[in-house]
Amino acid sequence: MLRARPGRSESKRDRFVAPPKLPPPTPPLDLGEAEMRLAQDLLFFAYRDFTDVADKVLEELGLGRAHHRTLHFIGRNPGLTVSALLAILRITKQSLARVLNLLLDQGYVSQAPGFEDRRLRLLTLTDKGQMLERRLFACQCAVVSEAYRQAGPQAVEGFRAVLRAMMDKGARAYLDGTGSAEDA
Repeated sequence: MLRARPGRSESKRDRFVAPPKLPPPTPPLDLGEAEMRLAQDLLFFAYRDFTDVADKVLEELGLGRAHHRTLHFIGRNPGLTVSALLAILRITKQSLARVLNLLLDQGYVSQAPGFEDRRLRLLTLTDKGQMLERRLFACQCAVVSEAYRQAGPQAVEGFRAVLRAMMDKGARAYLDGTGSAEDA
């Protein structure tokens, strides 16, 4: 403890003030195999249950998850080019062609030539496609909203931080609006 200097009366500025109590240090995370296996189980089961609600709607229409992902990203990026969609989805042209042709044929997606480069194909959702994308979003939104409500705001922030840390730099830049779809 500090003491007043000899020969001086103790003033307010010479009094010892204890520092605020700091929280205990955070223990290091145990990232052993058991923890990583649990994380993997959690991701698999959460993904299964998150996609299940949309899968039921898609099955009624003869569509699958690849169609859903395609609808999602075209809906989020009207005018998206085929090459940008390929980069986002990280699938082959042949795989995308099967999915996209069905969505075009069934009237969920439309394509138009590029404004400056007529070779580009710009993809947008039709009204029918927007309705389906909104329906699928509503199903999954309910699952995520309930999970967020149960977990609380701090958990939501932690969840976002963990998912962002799992993404590559290009995907984070795309989500932040600082990178292009091709970078995702």
